[in-house]
Amino acid sequence: MDIPNMGVPARLAARTSTAEQHEYLRSKLSRRTLLRSGAVTVGVLTVGGALGPGTAYADPAARTGSPTDGVTGSLVAPVGRHLQFGADAGTQMRVSWQVPAAVRKPFLRFGRHPWELSHRIEAEVRALHTPALVDGAAPVDQYYLHVELDHLQPGTTYYYGVGHEGFDPASQQAVPTLRTFTTAPSRNGRRGRPFEPFTFTAFGDQGVSAHAAGNDHVILAQDPVFHLHAGDICYADPMGQGLDADRSAYNALTWDAFLAQTEPVSARIPWMVAYGNHDMEAWYSHNGYGGDDARFTLPANGPDPRRAPGVYSFTYGNVGVVSLDANDVSYEIPVNFGYTNGQQTQWLERKLRELRADESIDFVVVFFHHCAFSTTHQHASEGGVREAWVPLFEKYRVDLVVNGHNHVYERTDAILGNKVSKAVPSGATVDPAKDGVVYVTAGAAGRSLYSFDAPDTYEGHENHQDEVATYHFEKGAVKVPETVAWSRVRYTGYSFIKVDVTPAPRGATTTMQVTALAEDGTRIDHYSLTRRAGSPDHPHGH
Repeated sequence: MDIPNMGVPARLAARTSTAEQHEYLRSKLSRRTLLRSGAVTVGVLTVGGALGPGTAYADPAARTGSPTDGVTGSLVAPVGRHLQFGADAGTQMRVSWQVPAAVRKPFLRFGRHPWELSHRIEAEVRALHTPALVDGAAPVDQYYLHVELDHLQPGTTYYYGVGHEGFDPASQQAVPTLRTFTTAPSRNGRRGRPFEPFTFTAFGDQGVSAHAAGNDHVILAQDPVFHLHAGDICYADPMGQGLDADRSAYNALTWDAFLAQTEPVSARIPWMVAYGNHDMEAWYSHNGYGGDDARFTLPANGPDPRRAPGVYSFTYGNVGVVSLDANDVSYEIPVNFGYTNGQQTQWLERKLRELRADESIDFVVVFFHHCAFSTTHQHASEGGVREAWVPLFEKYRVDLVVNGHNHVYERTDAILGNKVSKAVPSGATVDPAKDGVVYVTAGAAGRSLYSFDAPDTYEGHENHQDEVATYHFEKGAVKVPETVAWSRVRYTGYSFIKVDVTPAPRGATTTMQVTALAEDGTRIDHYSLTRRAGSPDHPHGH
């Protein structure tokens, strides 16, 4: 597809990184251009892009005031609430939300009862300005607010409300806006008795659509303790190449629609995101994640939280979760290739070693965007992930790898050395320590669906193929044909996965059941993972 050239020349964009394009754009734009602005709509946020596409650019020094400084706070309602765990999920919660105008003195109150809320806790304001760099477009100002709560009690449910001058969640009129969150259980939960059973959910490639909202409703019915979003969050940038030239198609207001759509779930369930190729918005920052940084407060325990904000980890009960940024290793879409200079991969090995040595952690789940193993017609498999990370997944016997990128559901057999180590039909049980790693592509959260060249095969509609002709990407975005035997389940409808964890006393068998559910709640796949509770796993040789 030809991409209109609205900034960096096409030939330059094709051979430069996101950071280099950002520097080009900064030098090209004047302070005077960035100060052009229009009034922010007050009231309900515009959903669906009624103001037209705009080009986003972050420059904190470019705006010294807001055209809405005089807005009456009682006319502005907080929206788009979304939660994120801190690095310690038992004691830290991050509360984020949005307002459609530059309100005064934003704050949060919280407490164990709705009638016993705390004093006002000042919120951090992260304002994002999208100037009108495309003829006919209107500028967009977005205001994201964040509060970091620390020193919470593990395993505790809190009520919270967000507000600002003129809108107090503790007032009688605003009490219905209160929400709740629950912290993770204490890390000492295994002493004397196991952790309580819990459920979490995951998908990728959501966007804004009726199908995306439908999946959210079914997820809410599962009562998960957290949700994993494996990247390509809202598709404000529909091009997905991380190039400055893509900004002509960018619509900042898609984020407003997405956060409003997601709020019924994300306001009560921590919404933990990884970043995909459509989340690299080059005009915001050197790494393309400046806009994401304005919207989310993710755990800051990765190798470099400023450069690689989507790389982090947290634990919940007996499960360790690791989020990675596959843009760093992608051969298919290489604009951010190598941007961490290998630090992410080095950190990944340290983190996997640490988790496997922790007697309280039985299962390790890794999620990121680009697929290590998939057979779709559109993207198939990412050779960069296979080269950089799959050997580590196998060395430390990661129990579950969740990807997006391909807008389908696909699940592999257990894999070692890019080959089937154990067949895993629906309903089977896997012992990762000896059987290998299972990979799940759960990219059918709401964006338009992809296709397979082989027929669908899923629970109740089995059509297994011993071999599937597909391909993977190697350096230079080169497609290399391959014939594989590991594609066990394929489903081209909207779907997501839920994971039911049943901890056990030390020495007993603990289980993690992975279930794929269609948009209407129908089960299309399930299998179980087992481990001996409290038994550290040692690295496996190759």
